[in-house]
Amino acid sequence: MQIHGTTQIHGTQALNGPHFNQRAHNVGTTGSAQPVDQLDLSPAALAASQSSGSDGIRTDLVTSLRAQIASGNYDTADKLDMALSRMFDSIG
Repeated sequence: MQIHGTTQIHGTQALNGPHFNQRAHNVGTTGSAQPVDQLDLSPAALAASQSSGSDGIRTDLVTSLRAQIASGNYDTADKLDMALSRMFDSIG
């Protein structure tokens, strides 16, 4: 259903499957290779992903934060004031 303003409401539309380009279907039937998705990462992104480990978790940062929480140094009055200030700024 499409709603355009308060005065125009269009009826329902069919729920068909995704629409495909005919050329893409013909490529597969002629024996040619199917199009392949490709991902290009910048050198900075590659370096970041390699330094963070295979699962994407920065274990050095997690270990540091856990130690701060365990020692009671993580929650400080300055951090609470900054968080409240940011929250009030976002509310307006």
